[in-house]
Amino acid sequence: MPVMKGLLAPQNTFLDTIATRFDGTHSNFILANAQVSKGFPIVYCSDGFCELTGFSRAEVMQKSCACKFLYGPETSESIILSIDEALEERKEFKDEIMFYSKTAVLFWCLLDIVPIKNEKGDVVLFLASFKDITDTKAKAIHEDRREERRRGRVKTDSPFSTARLRSGTVLYHISGHLHSREKSKIKLNKNVFGDPPALPEYKVADAKKSKFILLHYSTFKAGWDWLILLATFYVAVTVPYNVCFIGDDDDLTRSTTVSDIAVEILFIIDIIFNFRTTYVSKSGQVIFDARQICIHYLTTWFIIDLVAALPFDLLYAVRVSVVSVVHLLKTVRLLRLLRLLQKMDRYSQHSTVVLTLLMSMFALLAHWMACIWYIIGKMEIEANSYNWDIGWLHELGKRLESPYHAMAEVNGTTSGPSIRSVYIASLYFTLSSLTSVGFGNVSANTDAEKIFSICVMLIGVHAPNLVGTVWSRSIKTWLTESGMDELDWPDFPDELRSDITMHLNKEILELSLFASASRGCLRSLSLHIKTSFCAPGEYLLRQGDALQAIFFVCSGSMEVLKDDMVLAILGKGDLIGANLSLDNRVIKTNADVKALTYCDLQCINLKGLYEVLDLYPEYSHHFVQDIQQDLTYNLREGHETQASPSTECYCLTTL
Repeated sequence: MPVMKGLLAPQNTFLDTIATRFDGTHSNFILANAQVSKGFPIVYCSDGFCELTGFSRAEVMQKSCACKFLYGPETSESIILSIDEALEERKEFKDEIMFYSKTAVLFWCLLDIVPIKNEKGDVVLFLASFKDITDTKAKAIHEDRREERRRGRVKTDSPFSTARLRSGTVLYHISGHLHSREKSKIKLNKNVFGDPPALPEYKVADAKKSKFILLHYSTFKAGWDWLILLATFYVAVTVPYNVCFIGDDDDLTRSTTVSDIAVEILFIIDIIFNFRTTYVSKSGQVIFDARQICIHYLTTWFIIDLVAALPFDLLYAVRVSVVSVVHLLKTVRLLRLLRLLQKMDRYSQHSTVVLTLLMSMFALLAHWMACIWYIIGKMEIEANSYNWDIGWLHELGKRLESPYHAMAEVNGTTSGPSIRSVYIASLYFTLSSLTSVGFGNVSANTDAEKIFSICVMLIGVHAPNLVGTVWSRSIKTWLTESGMDELDWPDFPDELRSDITMHLNKEILELSLFASASRGCLRSLSLHIKTSFCAPGEYLLRQGDALQAIFFVCSGSMEVLKDDMVLAILGKGDLIGANLSLDNRVIKTNADVKALTYCDLQCINLKGLYEVLDLYPEYSHHFVQDIQQDLTYNLREGHETQASPSTECYCLTTL
C-alpha cells in the first residue's frame, strides 16, 4: 500500500462495520434512504443480497426498501402492511416473509429492518437484513405433516391448499418452536459472549488511536523502516560472505560480533513495534485497533520476522565455538528481503528511491554469485590434488604469485591469494558475466565452473527484463496514485498504445455494457480511459457540474449526496454516470459524489466516448440503451423525477 494512502482524513467506516457484523451466512443486506418517505429508495445492496435474489445491483438500486419486486402471490398481505407501517413510523421490524427471486424461485426470509441514525439523532437510513431460512422451513413442513399423519388428520388437498398450508399453519408452527429455540440460543450467546455490538451511526468521524499506537506513515516510523532496511542489507551481505569465505575461522567471525548482535536487537525491537503499528486495510481504512493490528501482523510478516531475529550471534558472546553450520542457519535472515518488495511499493512514487533499491538488489545479486563462485573453486581444489592447476583459483594464484600448495594445510601454513583478493576477483567475474559475457581474464575452466558461468549469463540476460517490469509497475502505481494516465508521457505508436491500454483497462472493458462492441471499437475506447484517485472526504463531483466522464469504482466506497441526504452508497464494481443522448450531449449532475474511503477509479472521458460512438454507429444504439440498465446510479439532472420507486409491482403477476 503506497504511503500516500496512509494519510489520515475523517472516514466513514459504517459500511465496513455493517459488513463485519454479519457472519458468512447472514451477509445479505440493503441500505435505504429513510429521509425520502415516498418509497424509501435503496441506496446500497450487498453482494450476498444480489446472489440471494438473482437481481444485479443496478436493478436493485433506487427501488423501494419494502422490496416489492420480491413479492409474489403467496407473500403475506398482513406482513406487507406491517412492513409499510414500520417504515412509515421509522421503527424496527422483524418477521418471516415469503419472497420470490428473479427466476421465480420461492424462498423464505427472516427479514430484520433497523433504523440507522446520524450524529444528530435523526433516522437517515434503514438497514434491512435478509436471512434465508428456506431449509429450516422445509424441515418444519416435513415435521408438521408427519405429525398430522400420525394423528390421522391429513386430508387430500389440492396443490393450492398445500401452498396455503405453508404460508399459514407452518408459520404458526415455526413461530412456536423455532422462535423458542432462537431465544434460548440468543440468551446463551448473551451469557457467554455478551451483548452484540450496537449498530453504528452513519457519520464521518476522525480516527481515534491510543498514544501507544504508532502511525505507519509518521516520520519516526519512516526513519525506523529505513534503519531496518539498512540492517537487512547488512545481513544480506555479511551472512553469505561469512558462510563462504570465513567458514570456521572464529577470529574473523568474532570481529563482527558486536554489529551482528546490534542487528539482532534491532530486529527484535522491530517485531515489538509492528505489534503496535497501524496499517491500511484492503478497503482503504487505516486500522488503529490493537487487536486487529496484532491479528494482521501475526497472519502476515510475524513468522518471517521472528525467524530472522533468532539470536544466533549470542553464541559468540558466551564464547561458544561456532562452526559453519551456524552461519548456514543465519541464512534464514535473508527472508527479510521479502520486506523489500513492501518498501518498493510504499515508496513507488519516489523514482529515485526505487531506482536506488533496484541497483542495490542487483549489486546484492552479484555479491551472492561471487560467494558461490568462490565455493565452487574451493570445492574443485579440495576434490583434486593441489598440483592440479586448471581451476580458476589456481589460475588466480599463479597470476598473483601466490600459488596453492598441497602440503600447506599439513604444515599449518597458508597458501594461495588473500581472502580480500579472492573476493574482489569473484565479484569482478560475476559482475562482468551479469552485465556482459565476461572478459576472459577470470574464466571458467572445469565443468562445474562452466555450468555456473552459463547460469550467471542466463540470469544476466533476464535481469534487465525483471528490473524493467518492476520499474514499469512502480511507475504505473505512482501515476495511478497521482491521478495521471500512464500513457500521457511516452510517445508510443497508436497501435501499441491501444494494445497496452486494452490490457490495463480490461476490468472495465469486460462489463456487459461493452459486450456487443467490436474489438476495434474497444481499442479506440481504451485510449480514452484514465485512472483517478480520491481520498476520504474528497468530492469527485458537485451538484450542477457538467458531467465529463463515466466512472467505474475499482476499490473503496463513495456516497451520493443531495442536500445532505444520502441517495446512494457506491462500492467496488459500481458504474456511475448518466444515460446518454447522441443529440443532447450536455449533462448536468443532480447530486454530489464524495469519497468515504480511499478510492481507485477508472473514468471514460465523455468527449472521447462520443467520438468513438460517432465512428461506430452500429454500436452507439446498443450503448445508449444498455447504459441505462448498467448504471448503479444515474447522475443526470431531472432523472429522479422520471421514474418513481412507488411504481413497482409484483414480479410474478402472471402466476
